[in-house]
Amino acid sequence: MSDLLAAQLHAHIRTAENATALLDDVRAVGAMLIAAFERGGTLYTFGNGGSAADAQHFTGELIGHYRRDRRPLPAVTLTTDATVVSCIANDYAFEDVFSRQVEALAREGDVVAAFTTSGRSANIVNGLTAARANGATTLLFAGGDGGPSLPLADHALLAPSTETPRIQELHTFLLHALSEMLDAWAAGEELP
Repeated sequence: MSDLLAAQLHAHIRTAENATALLDDVRAVGAMLIAAFERGGTLYTFGNGGSAADAQHFTGELIGHYRRDRRPLPAVTLTTDATVVSCIANDYAFEDVFSRQVEALAREGDVVAAFTTSGRSANIVNGLTAARANGATTLLFAGGDGGPSLPLADHALLAPSTETPRIQELHTFLLHALSEMLDAWAAGEELP
């Protein structure tokens, strides 16, 4: 058992070390989010399963706070309203649960962020497609090559792994890094 745990830890460390190549992209995404919030935009997040939890985690850090007492930032996670999600899935299709909400809510000046490990789920692709059609800026948190979602992303943060646990672990780091930047900006501090 200990060999399995050590292998997991070493895989995590390798993924984190390889992620240093993403730091400039993280800074660019942070600047883009700051600009969106300065213009009065809202961040909409979504994902499936563990990625839905990551999307909700990011929203919580922004509406609540990360490390500083500062004003709340406008963010909404599209997986948290069970009534809306089940209505759309039942009356239309599960592939439409995000696109229908994005179509109703997201506008030019907003940011729509999809969390996914593979970028292949139809509801993720459709949600990003709807965001583009509404003129929102699209942000993709994914792994590997980003799958069919990548061409729909104005900004992409791709974990350098194809293993779901490693991708989700890195997504947590990325949303925390962005939360640090946004926290500092909203508190009027120098950006990290």
